[in-house]
Amino acid sequence: MTEQVREAEKAMSSSDEESGGKSHAMRAVIALRQRILSGEFVGGTRLFEVPLAEQLNISRTPIREAMSRLVNEGLLDRGKSGGFTVRKFGFEDVIDAIDLRGLLEGAAARQAAERGITPEQAERLRELVAELDDCFGATPDDVDFELYSDLNGQFHALLMELPGNDILRREMERVNGLPFASPTAFMPDKADIEAFRRTLYIGQEHHRTLLQAILAGEGGRAEAIAREHARIARRNLDYVLKGDRSLVNKVPGLALVVD
Repeated sequence: MTEQVREAEKAMSSSDEESGGKSHAMRAVIALRQRILSGEFVGGTRLFEVPLAEQLNISRTPIREAMSRLVNEGLLDRGKSGGFTVRKFGFEDVIDAIDLRGLLEGAAARQAAERGITPEQAERLRELVAELDDCFGATPDDVDFELYSDLNGQFHALLMELPGNDILRREMERVNGLPFASPTAFMPDKADIEAFRRTLYIGQEHHRTLLQAILAGEGGRAEAIAREHARIARRNLDYVLKGDRSLVNKVPGLALVVD
């Protein structure tokens, strides 16, 4: 076997191991995130590598990497003496996260309007607004929640791409790591939840007017609409936590919120 072949095989082996390690770490991230958001691991719970590795049938290194990533997402805290703890969120924490999303989206909308967007971006925005309109049927009760949620997420993702500001986009990714702050946080797939259905009509009107403001180059108006749009989540949050607590389990992440 030549030296070149040996080096090639060594490189392939190293690449396979690295790929496998990344796969295990991602599997651990997904599994841990689900358990945290479901409330299986309540706020304040101390997480230990060894038992988690045994439960998930993954080695300790990917578990450790996964928990470090969840620290960056804001779901875990590093303990002062080592280890990781599930974060506790208060009502004000959730409000602050939603307000921050409004600030970031408002800044993106203003920059998009003032800097201008490409014809392709404008066309995609129009398409998304039209597709969102189609989610509403002939009666107020006729709403395609699942499709609306998907398209709404696409609309907000595109909004953050419009100004070409990578700093804003990266900060939004961090905020969206908190499930109750993301644009789709209060978009459950249960069409019988009246409180959520009502706010969809308001949200869609915001989408239409935001599109108009951006295309017209009205930066101030676009920013104001985007910030007001984020406040819909605050209205829904108030309803869930102060009005109908039975809905808590239907909104991912609210199991982490303590009064």
